[in-house]
Amino acid sequence: MRWGIIGTANIARSAFLPGLRRAGGVAAAVAGRDAGRTGQYAREHGIERAVTGYLRLIEDPAVDALYIPLPNSLHAEWTIRALEAGKPVLCEKPLCGTLADTERVLAVASDTGTLLWEAFVFPFHAQFSQVTRLLADGAIGELREIQSNFHFNLSRPDNIRLSRELDGGALNDVGCYPVRLALELFGPGYESAWAAAEWGGQDVDTETRGSLGFAGGRRLLLSCSMRRSYDTFTSLQGTGGQIHLSNPFHPGRADRFEVLAAGAEPRSYPAAGDEPSFTAAIRHIQAVLHGEEAPRQLATEVSLPSALALHDLAESAAAARLPSAPHQ
Repeated sequence: MRWGIIGTANIARSAFLPGLRRAGGVAAAVAGRDAGRTGQYAREHGIERAVTGYLRLIEDPAVDALYIPLPNSLHAEWTIRALEAGKPVLCEKPLCGTLADTERVLAVASDTGTLLWEAFVFPFHAQFSQVTRLLADGAIGELREIQSNFHFNLSRPDNIRLSRELDGGALNDVGCYPVRLALELFGPGYESAWAAAEWGGQDVDTETRGSLGFAGGRRLLLSCSMRRSYDTFTSLQGTGGQIHLSNPFHPGRADRFEVLAAGAEPRSYPAAGDEPSFTAAIRHIQAVLHGEEAPRQLATEVSLPSALALHDLAESAAAARLPSAPHQ
């Protein structure tokens, strides 16, 4: 399967390309706006060709599928162009930076029938399958609360995540992960959303804490920021115990999850083998495009609830806006 990459983003280098190669796909081409920079990126990262201009790559008949890791504000335009050209797309999360753009993209995906995935890859991981089986088997009773962090320390003041114009901010960039996890485990029908944030950069949320309330008093408590060391610790709280995960989203070799059931000895499990976190998702997409599997986790089926929740959390944080603090 020959993949094209639209843009020269770091996440393509660090996450997508290792996963693609492990899944047996081909990095056929990368497109950028600057020929020199794009050519250097292709050479440094083992991509077969560099293409100047995103549209040229979309229209390239030697490319079977596209990965789009552009800034959030550009997702809608280039995903729509790819879908209308009939190219299957794996678009970075969040699918779009705003609810309106998300709805527009999903309408085009539905109208064209072109396959579209949002790059939340954790539902394809073996760890997620293990955890959902444990929950279904009642290992910690009824799941009542999810406490989930996603933090990292952003030091460069010119980073695109700090740009409001590019739909940056902590909630869009990493708070979307706990939101998607809760929707996977509780279902899409949340009943309330609350958030508060601190602001910095070019008027974006640099730190957000909040909650989503679900039927029967179940809830997500989330915390995300671009101001502290890397942290993805997540606790699934049940009526009969807890499951602690060091990294439910992009687990690596050092990550584990632990089951602490009432009246039983703690049990610890490795979160992942040596596969890059994108591998299972890319392998599935390729199998779908080869006609070997039915598609799962299509954006048209799962992405709108996430966009609605992010929108409601952002609206709540804006309404309860805290005094701005300088970005550190």
